[in-house]
Amino acid sequence: MNRRTFLARAACIAALGAPRWAREAVWAQVPTQPDIVVRGATVYDGSGGAPFAADVALGGDRIVAVGPVLPTTGAEVVDARGLAVAPGFIDVHSHTDLVLLVNPNAESKIRQGVTTEVVGQDGSSIGPWTDGEFESTRDRYRRLYDVEIDFRDLPGFFDRLGRTPASVNLASMVGAGSVRGAVVGQDDRGATAEELARMVALVREGLAAGACGLSSGLEYVPSGFADLEELVALAEPLRARRLPYASHMRNEDDRLIAAIEETLNVGRLAGVPVQVSHLKAQGQRNWWKARVVLDMLEAAQADRIDVMYDRYPYVAYATGLSNLFPIWSRDGGTDAFLERVADSSLEARIEQAVRAKVVQLGDWNSVQITSTQSESLAWARGRRFGDLAAERDAEPYLLLKQIMLEDRSGTGMVGFGMDEGNTERFLAHPFGMVCSDGGARAPYGPLSEGSPHPRSYGTFPRVLGHYCRERQAMPVETAVHKITAMPARRLNFRDRGVIRPGAVADLTVFDPATVADQATFENPHQYPTGVPHVIVGGALVIKDGEHTGAAPGRIVKPDPVAA
Repeated sequence: MNRRTFLARAACIAALGAPRWAREAVWAQVPTQPDIVVRGATVYDGSGGAPFAADVALGGDRIVAVGPVLPTTGAEVVDARGLAVAPGFIDVHSHTDLVLLVNPNAESKIRQGVTTEVVGQDGSSIGPWTDGEFESTRDRYRRLYDVEIDFRDLPGFFDRLGRTPASVNLASMVGAGSVRGAVVGQDDRGATAEELARMVALVREGLAAGACGLSSGLEYVPSGFADLEELVALAEPLRARRLPYASHMRNEDDRLIAAIEETLNVGRLAGVPVQVSHLKAQGQRNWWKARVVLDMLEAAQADRIDVMYDRYPYVAYATGLSNLFPIWSRDGGTDAFLERVADSSLEARIEQAVRAKVVQLGDWNSVQITSTQSESLAWARGRRFGDLAAERDAEPYLLLKQIMLEDRSGTGMVGFGMDEGNTERFLAHPFGMVCSDGGARAPYGPLSEGSPHPRSYGTFPRVLGHYCRERQAMPVETAVHKITAMPARRLNFRDRGVIRPGAVADLTVFDPATVADQATFENPHQYPTGVPHVIVGGALVIKDGEHTGAAPGRIVKPDPVAA
């Protein structure tokens, strides 16, 4: 859609009429003059309904009126003629947590239009931490970023962000893996009855502090050592609050269907909503399963299992390089894992599993190194593994082993293993929301290091530009619904994700004709285009494409539900 087509469509929309409440804005309800008026925009209100032409007036941290030609006396006017305004985007599966203490501007996310980050994903939240985990995290952030970590659980993290706010809002789930690590440790064994009771109590404490769900990361240590009974017990406290169990499932490739069944069973047995994290069918031999999985989710919904999912708009995922190794080899934590990698008696068994994983992806060039802890391995960052091995005249598995040992399992990777058609199908399906599965980065300072997945910079503009405008996979209003009201409703954020009087004044102004991602796998540190203004809690954070330095971000907690 070019600009001329967009403006013509907006004029038709205006002629058809806005919602009644928008046409009849009652200014008697507004006790004072507005602080900001977004003038002349095409409004995508988050509902998924047709857009309409209107002004949006903000007072304090709330929307106070929506309607045609609102008064602007004394207000700062944001000229949005020819542009669209939507509720601020909610990244329902994000990894922007401690990095907000390193760079509170949240550059790569706020410039996409993201105003709320939902963290604590893949079974890993900010605490509860053991003494060792706390000390390790504290020492690492002191050394790398000169940042002091003075908390060890979610309430402490929430308090810290309340004292040193960021440019974006933050909500968090409780990580089932973090809870297991705090009580059981890193070992592959079942929890005792007493340990399970302690774990459930920690989940309840996290929810009482304002967590918006429970996440698991069943391909990772120690979350992956939990059985169905444990997962159900940890999820049951969600029931009264109607909050979701979000799962990075046990498998996303050859055993995908079994993993879906397990995830659905957690929801069914615990009586809670289910959120499948970053749904995918990984590896070419598994691409056919995408339709089967969607059929399974639709059947589960018909059987009254409340299931939805999220997905990022790329055909590659990001994880630790250690994820190429079988989970049994990671039992007991980093030291035990590295001992096994170096153990000649286990080498054949481990190597066979790793090579099978690489074949399932495609080949060694399906793996790209994104980051290393050690500067001595900087030569590997941003490079495809097969090319690296050829350049260094090294056998790929032996080079992988060398990197694992030298970097103490701290290496990041991107894996190319998904189908573009399936990606489009997952994004457009009515059950699917959009997530980045990435953290805030910046092209300057300490967050510019490495070669991260481009989703940290481009996810939401890519959906609106590539998948809506170019591919026409779905209308803009549908995409906006998937990144605003849909996740807000899922997490019980009552006054977010919508444009209406009384809602929180989180807004994203974008140009449907030009919005686009610029970040690539080869050159990821690039901001998107077509997002000139972003407002968080009534404050302009991005104005005319530039960061204002404002830090109005708040902790977002679920609203209570009726009994």
